[in-house]
Amino acid sequence: AHFAASLTTASGAELMTVLETEGPSEKLRAALELVKKELELSQLQQKIAIQIEEKVSSHQREFMLREQMKMIKKELGEDKSDGTDKLMDKFKQRLEGKTVPKEVQESIEQEMEKFSNLAKESQEYQTTRNYLDWLTMMPWGAHSEDTLSLIKARQILDRDHYGLNDVKERIQELIAVGSLRGSVQGKILCLVGPPGVGKTSIGRSIAEALGREYYRFSVGGLYDVAEIKGHRRTYVGAMPGKIVQALKKVQSSNPLVLIDEVDKIGRGHQGDPASALLELLDPSQNSSFMDHYLDVPVDCSRILFVCTANVTDTIPGPLLDRMEVIRLSGYDLQEKVRIAEDYLVPNSMREAGLWPQVESETSKAPEEVVEPTATVPSSEASEGVSKKAEVAVALPKASIDAKAIESLIRWYCREAGVRNLQKQVEKICRKLATQLVEHREKGSKQQEEPEKAPERLEDLELHVTEDKLKDYVGKPVFLSDRLYEGELPAGTVLGLAWTSMGGTVLYIEAMALARGAAAKGGAPIVNVTGQLGSVMKESSQIALLNARRQASARFPEDRAKFFEEHDIHVHCPEGATPKDGPSAGVTMTTALLSLALDRPARADLAMTGEVSLNGKVLPVGGIKEKTIAARRAGCKALIYPQANQRDFDELPEYLREGLEVHFATSYDDVFKVAFPEV
Repeated sequence: AHFAASLTTASGAELMTVLETEGPSEKLRAALELVKKELELSQLQQKIAIQIEEKVSSHQREFMLREQMKMIKKELGEDKSDGTDKLMDKFKQRLEGKTVPKEVQESIEQEMEKFSNLAKESQEYQTTRNYLDWLTMMPWGAHSEDTLSLIKARQILDRDHYGLNDVKERIQELIAVGSLRGSVQGKILCLVGPPGVGKTSIGRSIAEALGREYYRFSVGGLYDVAEIKGHRRTYVGAMPGKIVQALKKVQSSNPLVLIDEVDKIGRGHQGDPASALLELLDPSQNSSFMDHYLDVPVDCSRILFVCTANVTDTIPGPLLDRMEVIRLSGYDLQEKVRIAEDYLVPNSMREAGLWPQVESETSKAPEEVVEPTATVPSSEASEGVSKKAEVAVALPKASIDAKAIESLIRWYCREAGVRNLQKQVEKICRKLATQLVEHREKGSKQQEEPEKAPERLEDLELHVTEDKLKDYVGKPVFLSDRLYEGELPAGTVLGLAWTSMGGTVLYIEAMALARGAAAKGGAPIVNVTGQLGSVMKESSQIALLNARRQASARFPEDRAKFFEEHDIHVHCPEGATPKDGPSAGVTMTTALLSLALDRPARADLAMTGEVSLNGKVLPVGGIKEKTIAARRAGCKALIYPQANQRDFDELPEYLREGLEVHFATSYDDVFKVAFPEV
């Protein structure tokens, strides 16, 4: 009993208890209790040791297996330690500081987990890498601070563009509302106007005025819906749509995106891009725009969309309904002269090298011109070695006379915009530069001949006047504003038309041939020529009915049956130009009545307006452009529909000055002005 107790790890008190026990049976029982405690303790220690050993061995086994896997993959060429880990770290670094939406974050984590287990040579490796690259490069939650200063915005807009007051006022309204709310909300604007009036170029100025990033893309001729919505990732070479590309490039969630030529968008077998724009340009839907490539919602509600178009006729109705249309009319003569003097001439002179470049053209008024200088080479002989130095020589100041600019606009550049005017000004500047270089080279050659007095560079005159204009840009494109000088023949009336290039005058000519005896009394007919559209042909039929009613009510008996006794032919000159629209109704009616009366209308009278079957004069568009065309043609009296009076009253005073304008409710009002003596 004593020996068994001594083998245990019991305490001294327990061992003393065994020694003090007297009876053999009690002593053995006490020793047995100590042995049993020792056995249980030993079993527990052994169990813990086994568990610890198993855990350590499993980690060692896993470590060994991973090392073996790396060696195997390295032998097979599938070692991913050469870039995958770095890519994973790069993706994670990109997301730092960004407010990534929960749905997008879940998608990124799933793709990164899949990417970590992909072999580098697998086909899905590159696809997943590109997808993660696009997801992590998106500006989630990043945006630029808007400039909420009306004064600064107006200065920037006025600095880059003359006129365009409607657009500038709308941007100021946007900034004013944003100033009160604390942030500028995304909007969808559509600038509609003829070519060359500054629709596209003002987009960058608006972005600068608002302090936003700028991105532009054109949808003219676009026929693939994937350009807007993106491709599916399963396709080879798949990419996101233009909007996602824009957000990635500008790294801001609230840029200004200019969608150019939205009226020329195409439609093909690969979908309808115009329908794809419906979701993008809908304020109630674009907060969760779904790109086919990213396949996660993208918030486009803070983007300011600015669309441009020449006409609204070809824009689908649902798409046009989502945009706020701002119409830009063409520039008149005074506006073009101001634009040429303030913008086109200074810029063209500097680009041609006739004026020196300035460091900050925006801080200088166009009138503040630094005297131009040039560098001419001069040679010095020193110890038999030729050295060249640059010697500054004052150049004659190049300029274009104001009268020359006005003649250039009147006789060469009548379009609504200023793009053609800019080309002509650049052409003049190039010819001036050619004269300058030729004169300089000629002077250098004369310096080598001492017997001849060299021509001084300062004596060269680089001033373009109205008389010299044809030497620089050729003969005038337009010889006269009027087809007929003086009094118009009977049956000819001057109308006003609107085209995508601006306003123009439109002559309506009517001719009558007497019918034979057998044909008299038949139904009157009118034949039209001049490449007229279907709407204009229908207007001629309505004009004939109104003319017959007016003739029966106002004409003497011998003239009342004029239309029944003659075959009528109506022609619009410039037959190669297509013409259509309802606004020539009153002009056609007046031409037919002038023919029936054998009396010309007023020579200085021009008119426009649609006429109904009951003789009502209905409103038309393009009042500003038509007024400009009438002034250019020398017309002092105008007839407009009564409903267009508010449009005429909004015109600048210099356009309304000196005009005798009549507003007609019915054709009776037109007749009284055109034929006051009848």
